[in-house]
Amino acid sequence: MTPPLFTRRAALAGMAALPFARSALARSPMGLARGPVQPTWSSLIEHYRYPEWFRDAKLGLWAHWGPQSVPEQGDWYGRFMYMQGHPMYEHHLKTYGHPSDFGMKDIQHLWTANRWDPEALVARYKKVGAKYFVALACHHDNLDCYDSRYHAWNSTRVGPRRDVVGTWEKAAREAGLKFGVSNHVAHSWHWYQPAYGYDPTGPKKGVRYDAHRLTMADGRGQWWDGLDPQELYTGPFAPMPDGIDTVDAMNRWHDQHDGQWIETPPAGVRGERFVTNWLLRQTDLIDRYRPDFCYFDDYGLPFGPVGLQAAADYYNRSIEWHGKIDVVLTGKQLKPHERFGIVQDVERGFTDHLWDEPWQTDTCIGDWFYNVARLNDKSYKTAEDVIQRLADVVSKNGNLLLSVPQPGSGIIDSEEERILDDMAGWIAINGEAIFGSRPWRTYGEGPTVLTPGMQNEGGMKPFTPQDVRFTTNKGALYVLFLGWPTGASAVKALGRQHWRGGAIERVTLLGGGPVAHRHAAEALHLDIPRRVDGRFVPVVKIEGQGIA
Repeated sequence: MTPPLFTRRAALAGMAALPFARSALARSPMGLARGPVQPTWSSLIEHYRYPEWFRDAKLGLWAHWGPQSVPEQGDWYGRFMYMQGHPMYEHHLKTYGHPSDFGMKDIQHLWTANRWDPEALVARYKKVGAKYFVALACHHDNLDCYDSRYHAWNSTRVGPRRDVVGTWEKAAREAGLKFGVSNHVAHSWHWYQPAYGYDPTGPKKGVRYDAHRLTMADGRGQWWDGLDPQELYTGPFAPMPDGIDTVDAMNRWHDQHDGQWIETPPAGVRGERFVTNWLLRQTDLIDRYRPDFCYFDDYGLPFGPVGLQAAADYYNRSIEWHGKIDVVLTGKQLKPHERFGIVQDVERGFTDHLWDEPWQTDTCIGDWFYNVARLNDKSYKTAEDVIQRLADVVSKNGNLLLSVPQPGSGIIDSEEERILDDMAGWIAINGEAIFGSRPWRTYGEGPTVLTPGMQNEGGMKPFTPQDVRFTTNKGALYVLFLGWPTGASAVKALGRQHWRGGAIERVTLLGGGPVAHRHAAEALHLDIPRRVDGRFVPVVKIEGQGIA
């Protein structure tokens, strides 16, 4: 059931009852941009308007690419390689050696990007229809993939020895795409704590991993000479205590102390330094690359009032650049009023209703970081899967941000190329139903029930030919069938008893021809041509005076 609309006016009216913390950090010494937007939710809501370019864009492509792509084992390698018994620990032990000797810093050193061709990849993504491109700027592994002023562990000194974000930016802007960055580093302080642990069993039982024992002095004469490992691994905020002697006990310890999705800042003076450094790195990222889009991997904004400072800084900078706020900042699990100050992102999940305000879902055709098993066992999302998701999201006033994982070398695999080519083929025929479109008065109909929420796409049932979605564009109404119908189809939401439009004059299958139809009281009946091999998600265009 669609909840009552929560308007911007209601959001602002309720602000007085909410306690807004203000950061004690001075604005000028931190280099924060001055302007009308203040670091409070009420100010964000008062000044923010969703950019038209974002509402028109509908599809973004994301290079969720960094050193954790090197082992080709999937997500969170930099954490799980330090947890005995985990498959990634076993892979690391077999492939690279024990994590007391060869740690995540050394995996970062192996990230060579030796086959990376950003211009060719961006061109391929543009052909797929992407209107914005997003580069991973820093993940939980705490490597800045850009020329960072405030963090020595960055890709100009480690791994590719290149400004990865800057190179992506140049390629994206030259291709005419909007450019974005994603920042995940607020979680690195708790995510990295297993690196200070040890094996609870086995021949190296009790031997602490590399994060525990290494200092800057140990790097003399090494490839990381002049870099402090404690800056990379963030410091022992919650190190595993001595005396744990089973894998189960180790896992329980991490689950209870550092394995949760912690949004609060770390405690103590070192914690304050970490948070201050996060803000400096974030504002530096915005200042250097002037992104049109910024993704925070956080519930709400990172670190409460400090995240508000970062948001205000970004919006005020946009006013300096464009004369208005023309950028998008995303957060997850937002409170209703917060969705009017930044854009809600729903990670690998769904909504079950048409949203009044623009939003975004992000997903990946495989794992976020490259996993060669996806290629070998053919478990990528297909192009049809992706287009079904795109149709569903756009019909509900959202955008889809899609990641195509790259190995450490930078070149995508042949199966990913095929998926993108199939998507491009669909877009070439049906793109008018997506790009620049707006929702109709209802998003669609069908038997497949989508459970709203994050990270639940793995449990969804397949869409059927009775699942249809609606969009409008330039006066036309589009009906997107998520499964290809066999024979006649009846779209109940378009029956005369629900119809408020004018007379239907033309009904056409995009990429086909006229569609025989009958407009009855209970439904619009359509005779969709038989499916052609390789085609999916047929789109019917309905035209006439006052249709949409």
